[in-house]
Amino acid sequence: MKNIEQLWQRGKDFLGVQYPIMAGAMTWISDHRLVTSVAEHGGFGCLAGGNLPPDIFSREIDHIRQATDKPFAVNLITIAPNYRAHLELAADKGVPFIIFAGSFPRASEIVIAKQSGAKVMAFASNESIARRMIDSGVDALILEGSEAGGHIGHVSLVILLQQVLFAIENIPIFVAGGIATGKLMAHLLLMGAAGIQMGTRFVMTEECQVHPNFKQAFIRAKARDAVATPAVGSELNVVAVRAIRNKGMADFADLQMELILKNRRGEISKKDAQYEIEKFWVGALRSAVQNGDVERGSLMAGQSVGLVNKIQTMREMFDELIEHAELELEKISERLACK
Repeated sequence: MKNIEQLWQRGKDFLGVQYPIMAGAMTWISDHRLVTSVAEHGGFGCLAGGNLPPDIFSREIDHIRQATDKPFAVNLITIAPNYRAHLELAADKGVPFIIFAGSFPRASEIVIAKQSGAKVMAFASNESIARRMIDSGVDALILEGSEAGGHIGHVSLVILLQQVLFAIENIPIFVAGGIATGKLMAHLLLMGAAGIQMGTRFVMTEECQVHPNFKQAFIRAKARDAVATPAVGSELNVVAVRAIRNKGMADFADLQMELILKNRRGEISKKDAQYEIEKFWVGALRSAVQNGDVERGSLMAGQSVGLVNKIQTMREMFDELIEHAELELEKISERLACK
């Protein structure tokens, strides 16, 4: 593992793990069980805060602490109603890493996180935002391309690599979106990434406690089936969600139209309409993940779902990623040695 060790040493040192491979925070999926399993296998687990009731969020952190002494993160959604309570709990409990997601955190919120002793990570969608986050005190960045599952931005990882990864060198940068193979991981590390983040691939491990129907839907899906949800008009500023196309996606389009008409008639405020949209996704995702409703539930998945066609143990997944990355690095070395 000599080649890969040299390339990802910065990520290993920053995260304090054996492999700088992050399991992206997925609502209803990235609970204490998955976070613990990832950590115990040498990776970096992230607890999905979502909009969990504060008492449950607190217990999830306690469960992780009781099960492992390895580093982990909590992922805080800055636009969630319970966000502030989550931030205060994470700080009070001395969580080792805090990841801000959903929108960009205020500088004062980054200060709260750092004063607790946590290392802070945030997402960046272009170079100017990346530099703003760095100036505000974040310790590392995550670039997540629109190929990813769940709530997504508008820019692909290929563009973000050129806009941000190639432009900034003073802090570690982890990359995400459409990653599912060790081969690609090798190339991303060569480009300067400190590590990678995956979500869809972790769903397909035996240790991930989702309904079997959910995993089978992933196995059947092709890359083109994981589509971004349509926005009906621009009045509600809906953040796109990437998921496998099903009846639930059609229901979402209908919901948007219903809420737009209610807003126009003065029956609901824009803010409350946006909350109803987020509530729809939270409920739809839970229905699919926990109850196995793959017809009308939300099947949030990245386009990398087209590269995943089997269920593995966590150990098998990590071993395969690293083996394939090493083989790819050897091939690259051979190509460079050719005259």
